[in-house]
Amino acid sequence: MIDKIPALAQLCKVLQQVPFLASKNLYKVTTYFLESDQEKIERFCLALLEAKRDIEQCVMCCVWKARDQQCVFCDNQKRDQTIVCVVETWQELMAIEKTEGYKGLYHVLGGALCPLDGVGPEDLTINILLDRIIKNNSIKEIILATNQTPEGEATAAYCAMKLKDTDITVSCLARGMPVGAVLEGLDKLTVYKALAERRPF
Repeated sequence: MIDKIPALAQLCKVLQQVPFLASKNLYKVTTYFLESDQEKIERFCLALLEAKRDIEQCVMCCVWKARDQQCVFCDNQKRDQTIVCVVETWQELMAIEKTEGYKGLYHVLGGALCPLDGVGPEDLTINILLDRIIKNNSIKEIILATNQTPEGEATAAYCAMKLKDTDITVSCLARGMPVGAVLEGLDKLTVYKALAERRPF
């Protein structure tokens, strides 16, 4: 049926390319867009185009920032410039920020090591992190706040290995977090406790 309606087939094909859109929800999302009024669709498209045009990654911490503004983390002198929390994605960063208990800086790796999916160290921002540490003598501690999954643990171990010859303290989140847990899905108290009770890696 869909193949006989080219515009519908094209819309479904484009939506299928969204990585985290479950296939079982494909038709629901398609229906949402088709049933939305013209003005809502135009606002959606405009917001997407403006975001793509006006948002970029900070060259230092790799967190999203407004293209014509300073980074809200790196350039905020009220934050502790001596500590950097390393996370896989900005979703984990948001989970930590919601606790309101961490006031240091961040570094977003852009994912986790996963050889089976072809993701190696060169596909992440680990080298940017290392360069950042070399150039910034004020950094005293790195918190490896990767997810406690096999991929997250491997990524943390790799980063720790790269940092072992430095004078920087390397810590990780407390093991009180459930094994296999993803930061984004935890309540803020659990995330806050894990940060507060961090230990040497």
